[in-house]
Parts: sequence; structure tokens; C-alpha cells
Amino acid sequence: MTARKSGSRLETEIERCRSEGQWDKIPELVRQLSAKLISNDDLGELLLGECKLQTYLKENPIKQGSSPRGPRPKLVEVRKHLTAALDRGNLKADYLQEASLLMAKLCYVEGEYRDALGHYSRVYMDDMQLPGAPVYRLSMIAEAYATKGLCLEKVPAASPSLSNKNTGSPSSNRSTTDRDQEIITCYEKSGDIALLYLQEAEKALSAGIQNRSPKPGPTAQDQELGYFLETGLQRAHVIHFKNGNLTKGVGRFREILRAVETRTTQNLRMTIARQLAEILLRGMCEQSYWSPLEDPPTVSPLDDPTRQGHTHSKNYNLSRRPRVYSGENLFCPQENTEEALLLLLISESMANRDAVLSRIPEHNNDRIISLQSASVVYDLLTIALGRRGQYEMLSECLERAMKFAFEEFHLWYQLALSLMAAGKSARAVKVLKECIRLKPDDPTIPLLAVKLCIGALHWLDDGECFAKMVIDMGEKAAEFRAKGFLAIGLVYSLKATDASLRSMQEDYQRKALGAFQRAQSLSPTDHLAAFYLALQLAVSRQIPEALGYVRQALQLQGDDVHSLHLLALLLSAQKHYHDGLNIIEMALSEYPENFNLLYTKVKLESMCRGPEEALLTCKHMLQIWKSFYNLTNPSDSGRGSSLLDRAMADRRQLNAMTLPDFSDPETDGLHDANILGFSSMFSVCSVHATSIAASRVEQALSEVASSLQSSAPKHGPLHPWMTLAQIWLHAAEVYISMSKPAEASACTQEASNLFPTSHNVLYTRGQIAELRGNIDEAKRWYEEALSINPTHVKTMQRLGLILQQLQRYSLSEKVLRDAVQVNSTAHDVWNSLGEVLQAQGNAAAATECFLTALELEASSPILPFTIIPRAL
Repeated sequence: MTARKSGSRLETEIERCRSEGQWDKIPELVRQLSAKLISNDDLGELLLGECKLQTYLKENPIKQGSSPRGPRPKLVEVRKHLTAALDRGNLKADYLQEASLLMAKLCYVEGEYRDALGHYSRVYMDDMQLPGAPVYRLSMIAEAYATKGLCLEKVPAASPSLSNKNTGSPSSNRSTTDRDQEIITCYEKSGDIALLYLQEAEKALSAGIQNRSPKPGPTAQDQELGYFLETGLQRAHVIHFKNGNLTKGVGRFREILRAVETRTTQNLRMTIARQLAEILLRGMCEQSYWSPLEDPPTVSPLDDPTRQGHTHSKNYNLSRRPRVYSGENLFCPQENTEEALLLLLISESMANRDAVLSRIPEHNNDRIISLQSASVVYDLLTIALGRRGQYEMLSECLERAMKFAFEEFHLWYQLALSLMAAGKSARAVKVLKECIRLKPDDPTIPLLAVKLCIGALHWLDDGECFAKMVIDMGEKAAEFRAKGFLAIGLVYSLKATDASLRSMQEDYQRKALGAFQRAQSLSPTDHLAAFYLALQLAVSRQIPEALGYVRQALQLQGDDVHSLHLLALLLSAQKHYHDGLNIIEMALSEYPENFNLLYTKVKLESMCRGPEEALLTCKHMLQIWKSFYNLTNPSDSGRGSSLLDRAMADRRQLNAMTLPDFSDPETDGLHDANILGFSSMFSVCSVHATSIAASRVEQALSEVASSLQSSAPKHGPLHPWMTLAQIWLHAAEVYISMSKPAEASACTQEASNLFPTSHNVLYTRGQIAELRGNIDEAKRWYEEALSINPTHVKTMQRLGLILQQLQRYSLSEKVLRDAVQVNSTAHDVWNSLGEVLQAQGNAAAATECFLTALELEASSPILPFTIIPRAL
């Protein structure tokens, strides 16, 4: 009785060591077994053969893609042990099957594939029972199916031992197809049983740690899949994809991923999740997608049409399958990008969790592999999120990647680009500085930084530094050196516009011209160099020279919208208003939703065809605004629009919001806009509809408004409403020119409902008050406008004239001189200053002002040249 119990405990210990792969303990256990059970030496032979084979494979692992061939001296003993166990025939049926499986595995390792298949044919693996089988036997069966599949692939299809000779007959083709299906079935069975084995092994290990001795076996993290189990898990879908059967391959991926995870398969799951995400993104469209919980389509456009009749269908049932995730309220993706994103976010989480960050030399290879794996995931996330425009989410994901990013340019650069796309320009510039440090010889990086600095941020000093970096690279910058001069020219041009002293304006304008000329000489085929040179000449009022260069730009790029716009403004500066209007209409035929062109068209139509035509254009602008953004009155629906949903907030800072000046150089950003849905364009009744809308808009926009500065356009939820207000103010200006204060007031009220304290709104209210003869009220509106934007030249000019009417000549002169300092090319300001000086009796100075006004008016465009954007 004692011997039986001892033997039972010994067999249990042997089974445990086999399951946990503790092969170094097997020889000692075999000696104990032989001493207690003398008649069971065959089992000892089996165990020693298995132990030595597994130890050999651990020391000499088979690598993916390699083909083992020829006997190894160390395997001679393995064959002796297994042959002895098989030849005597004293083993129980289960152990005899195990010995045959091990012998087949040995034959494969030695390159004897036909012999291996012969052993498998005698075992009848399909009859081996999975329920109740020890854990180690599950592993053995899974490896056996994988090895059989490998052998079938290695042995030629026309081998007499496998099929009839391939004569091209239909029966021979059927035989080849059946063999392909048999190979795939072997791998799929191997993968399923391998998952079951890993689940059971982890379950047994957890139970053993709780109940067993203080010397537990290796943890699951120390266990490895091994060549055969990994092949079983990965080979089936590879063959499906190789055969052009994408549907079956995707289905196999999903089966593996739905299985309950074990710690041993985490790296494999991350790889499979990443591969499936890549297939979903690159090889599948929404029309060919099917839900993971649905059966795949029998005929799919994803599959190779030449093999439609040869698709493999799963024709086996295992008596025991791996556990899969199940339960109520599980999330299930509904389309391919959604599933790909879910897979990638899971992969990203696993990559971050398993990151190797140590910089010591011993971990260098592991760290490189960890970085490469994570980089692939983040690149695929960039594709998935970029398709949906989810740059905010992408930038957050890439920020988490910064733990990998020490001295890694690619991740820093991806983060910078994502921040740019998400509108986080300030942070993007800081990240680009790090990119420049990592790759100082790449001229494109500082050029991107310049683009941000002279655009949304208006950091002109920083932009100048970045542009000089490109120029200082010299010949190393190659063709980008011209872009460097173009960038620094734009910086100087914007600085000239911002400068308050005329001497500084002239100095920056001279520097800008020099930089644009150098850019044009370095890259004579670049239309932008010629265009910006023309624009700077136009701002400096060198109209004939500017016309020459803008025509040159149009020869290089005939459909460039900004070149066409500049040509129209130059023609208007030469008083060829009809020609300018024709150019604008031609440009609008190509760019019908460009609001800058439409603003200019309103001005030119008022001059050429009368204000009624201009009003029709304003109405057309409102219709374009509505169709372009597809916004609706927020008061009509509790849901609102996606644009508003992103910015809903309280209304604390609405009163601080202002509109960009019409003459601001950056206002081309206003070519994106949309409308609330007004029943009548200028009807006073429409005020009520917009008033209701404005209360909702105020809530939606206040968060963005806090960062809005007086004349700097912003992208995002605020932008469409700024454009809408601009349209109403243009309409009001047309009504003012028609001496219709009531209609002008209604249009101004529409803009005021959106931006009640905009200096443009207040300026227009002052004009309406003047039209009605309310001088004091007009003065009050102008003063309020200047309190918000002290450098608004139009307001300063109108206030100066009102002060003159009130006979406050000294104050009027000061206001107008300040206006001249801000914009020395405003001919109407010079004319008003001449009138004030004349009223004061200073005829000589007045005459000089009138002459200057005449000279400037001869080259003054219908709208300031700076309405055209200056951006890289």
C-alpha cells in the first residue's frame, strides 16, 4: 500500500515536471521510478527520451524559416530511448501514443519528414481525447499537429507516399486541394489546442502556487511558446493570406484574439493584433467588412477570385476548445477602422506596459526590439486616427510614446506633426526644437517651425531664428535654401505690418524685398517666390513692378488663387476695376467658396455695377456659408452640431471676443465658413432667429474666445462664426453706401449677436450713427472701438473727422497723425489730416498732406493688399 501511494505521488510529480517543462528533474525522478517499479522501465525510456529531446531543442532552438536536416550526434541517445520504449510494447496505450509522437517529432528535427508522417499515420491523432488529458499531453498533441503540418509542407505534393502522381487530371488537382486543406486543418487544430494548453497550464500553475511546496516551478513569464506551438498559432493565417483567402485569414486572427488571454501569449497577441489592424486598414474597405460576431461571407471581394472554388472551410470539431471571452454588454466594432483602432489601442497598451527602457548594454537588443514594435503600432495609429481626423487623440497617444523616445527622432517628429494637425501650435514648436537637435542637418524641420511661428502663433522673432537656421545651412539645405529666404522674407514682411514707426516699417520692407529677391533668384521656377515678391512690391506701392512678378507667378502656376487675387487688387490699384472684377469672377469659377475673393467682389461690384449687385453677392455668400459648413440654428435642435459639441462651455468671456480686421494679412483663413439658416437675408425679422442662436453660440464659443486676440484669426469652432459676422458687416457697409441706415443696422445687429464687442461691429455702428446725423453717438462708438483695438486705422480716421466737426482740431490732428504712423499708405487718412491742418490755417502742411493723399490714392487698391495671407 505504501509503495502504491509512493508511486502515485512520484507519477504526479513526473506529470507536473513534464507540464512545467522542468526537464532537469526528470532523470532523478526516472531513477526513483525504476527503483520502485522495476517492471516499468519502458516508461523510464520514454521519459528520458523526451527529456533529452526537449533539452536539445532548448539548447539548439529551431528558428522560423529554417529547415532542419540530418541526424545530430546528441539525438542518437534520444532515438535509442524512444526505440526501446516502442519496440518492447510494454507501455500503456496512452504512453505508446506519446512515444510515437515524440519519435515523429525527432524525425522532423532530423529532417526525416516522410518517416515522421509514417509515425503520425499510426497514431490516429484525431482519436486522442482532449477532455481530462494531462496538461503536458495537450502540449504534445498541439506540437504534433504543427509538426505534421510542417512535414506535409516539406514533402513534395507529388510524393507517392502522399498522393497519386500529378498528371494534371481533375482527380490529381482535387488531391492537391485536399492536401492543402489538410495542412491548414493541422495548423488550426494545433493553434486551438495550443491555446487550450496555455490556458490550462496557467490555471494549474496558479493553483500550484497556492497549494504546493515553497519551491514552485518557473513562472509563466519564464515559459516560452517554443517553435512548434508558435508555428501552430501563426502558420494557418499565413497560408490563408498566401493563398489569397483574406476572409479566412482575418477570421483565424479573430479566433485567436477572442481566446482568453494568458501571460505566455501576450507578445504573440500584440503581434497578431497589430497584423490584423494593418490588414483592416490597408486591405479592407467598409463595404467588405463584417462584424467579428458574424459568420464571414461565403464570397468576398477580399479573396482571390481565381481561387473562389478552392476556399478552405473548417471541417473539424475538437472535443474540447479553448475558452473565449463572453458575457453581456461586450463592445463589438461595427466597421473596419473602429476594429483597427481598438486593436491598436490594445497593442499600444501592451507595448507601453512591456517597454524596455534600460540603457545598459546588456538590454540594448531588447530595447531596440521593444522600440521597433512600439513604433509600428504608433505608425498604424497615425494612419487609423488620421483617416478620421482625430489628431487630438493621436497626439495624446504619441505623448505616451515619449517613454520610448529618448534620442529617437521618428517618434518626436510624429508627435510634432500630430500636434500641428491638432492645432496645438505652441507645443508643436517646442517638440520641433527637439527634432532639430536630433537632426540638425534637416532643413524641413525648421521650415515647419517657421510655418507655425508666422501663422497661428505670430511668433515672428522665433520664426526669424528658425528661418536663419535654414539659410545658415548653406549648400547642405539644397533646394530648401530658397524656402529659407522665402520664410525670412515673410517674417520681415509681417514685422513691417506690425511696426508702429515708419522707419521700422521701411527697414523691414527693404529686408523683405531683399529676401524674396534672393529666394526668386535661387528658385526661379517657384511660383511662391515670384508671388511673394510681387505682394511685397504691391505693399510698398511699386505697382508696375508688382504686376510683372505676379504675371510671372501665374505663368508658373496659372490657377494659384492668391496670385489671381493679387492681380485683381493690382488692377484695382490702377483703377481698372472692371478688369479686376473679371479676374475675381474667373478665380471664383475655380474657388467658389473662397470668401476673400467674395469680399473683394462685393467691393468691386459696388464700384462697377452698383450696390444692388453687391447685395446679391452678399446673399450668395450667406448661402455658401450655410452649404459649406452645413451648420443649423443651434436653437432648432438640442443635439447641435459636431462643431459646437467640441466646444460647449459657459459664456464668461464672450464679451472679450473681437473680430479680425478686414485688412489683417491673415484673414484668408476666413475662406471656411457657414450659416445658421436665415429665412431672409436682411430682414429685420431675422434678428430674432439669430438672437436665439447667439445665446447658444455664446456658450459654445466662450472657451475658445479666451485665447482670441484682437486681429489674429483662430481655427476651430470659433472660425465659422467669425466669417458669418464678416459677411453681415460687408452687407452693412453696402447699405451704408446706399444711405440705408435701418437695413445697415439690422445687418450689424446680426454680427453683434455673435460678437457684441468686436471693434469692427462698433466701428460699423459708428458709421450708421454718422449716417443718421448723430455725431455724439458716432463719437462714442468710435471711442469704444478704439478702446478695444487702439490701432484700427479706419476708426481713427472717422474719429478724427468727427473731432474736426466738433472743432477740436488739436485732438483731431493727434488722432490722425497716430493713424498715419500705423499705416502710412492710407490715403484717406492723409486727406483727412490735410483738412484738419487747413482748418487750423497751416496751409503748407495741409498741401503736403493733400499731395501725399493724391499720390497714394493713385496706387490704392479696392481692399488692402494685406488681405492676402502671408504664410509658408
